[in-house]
Amino acid sequence: MKTPRFLLPAATAGILALTLSACGGGGGGGTTGGGGSDADANLDGRGPITYVQGKDNSNVVRPLVDKWNAAHPNEKVTFKEQTDQADQQHDDLVQHFQAKQSDYDVVDVDVVWTAEFAAKGWLQPLKDKMAIDTSAMLKPTVDSATYKGTLYAAPQTSDGGILYYRKDLVPTPPKTWDEMMSMCSIAKQNNIGCYAGQFSKYEGLTVNASEAINSAGGSVLNKDGKPDLNTAEAKAGLGNLAKAYADGNIPKEAITYKEEDSRQAFQSGKLLFLRNWPYAFNLITTEGSSTVKDKTGLAALPGKSGPGASSLGGHNLATSVYSKNKATALDFMKFMTSAETEKFYATQGSLAPVLGSLYEDQELVAKLPYLPVLKTSIENAVPRPVTPFYPAVTKAIQENAYSAIKGEKSVETALSDMQKSIESAGAGS
Repeated sequence: MKTPRFLLPAATAGILALTLSACGGGGGGGTTGGGGSDADANLDGRGPITYVQGKDNSNVVRPLVDKWNAAHPNEKVTFKEQTDQADQQHDDLVQHFQAKQSDYDVVDVDVVWTAEFAAKGWLQPLKDKMAIDTSAMLKPTVDSATYKGTLYAAPQTSDGGILYYRKDLVPTPPKTWDEMMSMCSIAKQNNIGCYAGQFSKYEGLTVNASEAINSAGGSVLNKDGKPDLNTAEAKAGLGNLAKAYADGNIPKEAITYKEEDSRQAFQSGKLLFLRNWPYAFNLITTEGSSTVKDKTGLAALPGKSGPGASSLGGHNLATSVYSKNKATALDFMKFMTSAETEKFYATQGSLAPVLGSLYEDQELVAKLPYLPVLKTSIENAVPRPVTPFYPAVTKAIQENAYSAIKGEKSVETALSDMQKSIESAGAGS
């Protein structure tokens, strides 16, 4: 979200997230929505290409690029590494696409960017000569790469939220939000913080706020794709975060947390509970600086009366319509989503694979025991709003959720303002 490369170990069934009907969308590229000159050009082009992705925290990309380059000396891939901040990654891609630059051949896109980039005509439709076989992939991951019925990206990794907890202090994890809050007394007894997620004003807050609202039985958008935030359930969900922050059950410093900040806090022994993605599992349990390697348990996010609702995360691979070597780009995307590579994502980076069969791979499950539960989670997951207006929608969620959690606005006012801002962004029409 970004979000570094998240992955998640154990969010169970019941992931309700939000959907937004994909309406309209301005141009800005050489083709809008799936046909046209740029999309038709260079389909047979072969040669060196550049692959662009956010910070490679778990050293997953470099070994794969080295492996590809050894086998393809005339079609070598250069890895352009961005920062670990999703907002910066997004803006970097937009800048290069708007300039119609051909040097960003294959790009790694957060699942929520696919519709925006496709609507602007920046992504190569993956059909005909550029088609990719998605039959073995989990359906929600394919849906996240599809816009208006056309596949624009190759699902690469998936993601969902998980509750990390100190199993040495909490033998049985909480199943509901209220139960988790009642366990905060254990944190106080041990002079540590109780709960944290990602509450800084960025994409991660959209994820956390959406999960809170959905887990309380509400939704950011109704079944017609219109904002539906002036409800008792939405108030209860966002109110849970605001009350926990006011009470100190969410530490004051957590208002600045992004994924890595919150992971570092948990693995240094400062938190009883943490909401994060699966990518953190590998780091928390292997990094030398971690003080909770053997004390970390995994559970579903807590909800109103049982498992909560995770937002679907993950990343997809897309080819720029401006690439000069699209045949090479297609082969590289197939290589980066092969069964062997998907297995490497899981073992090297705790990244959730998109191939359903790997969740039953006994060798893999032995190393990552959360995989069967994760598969159920992803199969029931729905992406965050699928809309060309996503930047405006997520900004409305972030700004108002942040103000509510900090107590700068009442929860009711924040939700009302959020509703109005999403409507004015075009999502309410």
